[in-house]
Amino acid sequence: MTILSAFMFLGLGIFGGFMAGLLGVGGGMILVPFITMILTWQKVVPPELAVHAAVATSMSMIMFTSLSSMRAHHKQGAVRWQVALKLVPGIILGGFLAGGFLFSVINMAWLALIFACFVGYSGYSMLRNKKPKPSRDLPGWPGMLAAGTGIGTISGLVGAGGGFLSVPFMVWSNVPVRNAVATSAALGFPIAVANSVGYISSGIKEVGIQGGMLGYIYWPGLLLLISMSMLFAPIGAKYAHTLPVDKLKRIFALLLFSISAYMFYKALLAFGYL
Repeated sequence: MTILSAFMFLGLGIFGGFMAGLLGVGGGMILVPFITMILTWQKVVPPELAVHAAVATSMSMIMFTSLSSMRAHHKQGAVRWQVALKLVPGIILGGFLAGGFLFSVINMAWLALIFACFVGYSGYSMLRNKKPKPSRDLPGWPGMLAAGTGIGTISGLVGAGGGFLSVPFMVWSNVPVRNAVATSAALGFPIAVANSVGYISSGIKEVGIQGGMLGYIYWPGLLLLISMSMLFAPIGAKYAHTLPVDKLKRIFALLLFSISAYMFYKALLAFGYL
């Protein structure tokens, strides 16, 4: 790793940690496009592994960032623990499914396209600001298990902490947006642990341990990301409780649209259309 790459990872750690606390997205989804750019530009990993390594590395960072962000939100009394506990079993199941199997069999082009589509839809859902029916509530245990499995699986494929799905899901079910963001921060940890175990086990079979890679995880970059993200996640969480709700939703949506556009561009490149 070059000195320039190291400073880039440190900067991403600051940005990702702050946004994780602010928006409850774990920071990973925001970082995947930028980590992909660094790994490709600096030729840190083989080109065909760049997106896989970016997804796995950003997800592993969430194990640490989510704890810092969750602690800050918990101090504000904003985490809905009863909601989180109902989603966790499905999240762990989906995480093992994605990280341990699906991730290793999907090529870079399809991975980037899946990422772009889900992130773009999540941004649209937040921006349209459609009010849920007042009578709508969170589903029972079967529904929460299914929702958790979907969140865990998709998050594992795109390297996200699940906030881009869990926040709209909870808001749709009449959970206030501040509580949805805080609860999403708590969900980031089980999502990251389940998927990281899968990335390591499936990655060792495919790429082994070489050139800074632990399975699909690029660990030198991971250490740099963690060093900054854990410091700045509580700062972002503090701002999440002071910004107006509508402004928080707009920031979330516009950020998702930007990320979706870049990853759609990467997908088109990988498919050979550009």
